[in-house]
Amino acid sequence: MVLTVDVGNTRIKAAVFEGGSILESFVFEKSDFENKIENILKKFQNCTDLVVASVGNIEKQAFLTFEKQLTIHFLTHEDVFPFINKYATPKTLGIDRMVLAAGATLQFPKQNRLVIDAGTCITYDFIDEQDQYLGGAISPGLRLRYEALHNFTAKLPLLTLEVPEHYIGDSTKEAIHSGVVNGFVYEVDGFIEEYRANFSNFIIILTGGDADFLAKRLKNTIFANSNFLLESLNQTFQYKIDND
Repeated sequence: MVLTVDVGNTRIKAAVFEGGSILESFVFEKSDFENKIENILKKFQNCTDLVVASVGNIEKQAFLTFEKQLTIHFLTHEDVFPFINKYATPKTLGIDRMVLAAGATLQFPKQNRLVIDAGTCITYDFIDEQDQYLGGAISPGLRLRYEALHNFTAKLPLLTLEVPEHYIGDSTKEAIHSGVVNGFVYEVDGFIEEYRANFSNFIIILTGGDADFLAKRLKNTIFANSNFLLESLNQTFQYKIDND
């Protein structure tokens, strides 16, 4: 069994895999890290490997607490990946984006793939049918958009996600919801349309904390999987074992 752990900007996601099958997934706060990992390992005592992808601020030492129980693997830019990295600044490419690109390459061979990860930030990662990672885009996620309107203006309130009643907001509250939510959806649809216009044999993979919310509102057909990063982490680890 393999325990995969994704340390994000906001929360930690984890999953236990047996082969290619996910047995159980978990989401928890960074403050609960050690207790949650301990509980997972007590429940799944046959775990032999812990695979970590981290863009958050948990130190490696926190994971090494568990090195007597299983082998710990930190994925880095130096590992082998199933795509050719054409990013102009490859060392600055987040390991989470590299794992997503690897998962897309392995799960959907010989296709043009756009991976959209809707989390704290929304990231777009494009891998062409020749398995070349070409890059993408980064923009603020839903929560960051609400926070930015509040933090960088004098009087706009801090709101939480709510579906706008109409695209014409008839109050400050409704105008904010319309701007944030509809702007978010229009952005994603716009990016998808641009890629579709330039590439055929094309698949869109949507993941991240806001994936389900976003999937219901996009006009484009997509493959939505909120666990795609964790699945990709397991697949990338298996690929590393087979190709090291």
